[in-house]
Amino acid sequence: MADLLWDDVKCFFDPDLMGSLPDVSVPDASGHNWQDVLDFVVERGWKCQYSEGERVLPLPRAEAALSRPADAECPNLRVWLRAEVLAIFRFYSDEEIDFDVDLRELQGQERLDVFCGFLREIGRRLGKPVLMHPEGALGHPVLGFDVEADRVVLLAEPLVR
Repeated sequence: MADLLWDDVKCFFDPDLMGSLPDVSVPDASGHNWQDVLDFVVERGWKCQYSEGERVLPLPRAEAALSRPADAECPNLRVWLRAEVLAIFRFYSDEEIDFDVDLRELQGQERLDVFCGFLREIGRRLGKPVLMHPEGALGHPVLGFDVEADRVVLLAEPLVR
């Protein structure tokens, strides 16, 4: 059974309303949680690419990715959940796991299910909520993985029906 139904949440996947790259985050994280995510990506066998600026590098330990000089570019990890569904993790801080998804890639029930499954798996692995906020509106999540409910739930009323 689907966590969310497309017809109920499609407004939250409208790039014109939400911005095309909503912010997804795991608050109250740690370097250990980042390492759990990296290990999980490898275990799942998802195609991924780690880079620092324009340089593509082997996937490091989380500690190395998070301990860059202040003037260095923020490393990122591209993870393809499927060929046409990409999540981009950005190593801004060890206190919060941040990643972006492109709403244009998440249209329809099938891709919504892939996205919800990803949020659910990350949330279960870390035992933490995974929240999606409109682009540039951190602190105002619209949906996310709820640890106690063990599923992805709405956290805001739909904008349009």
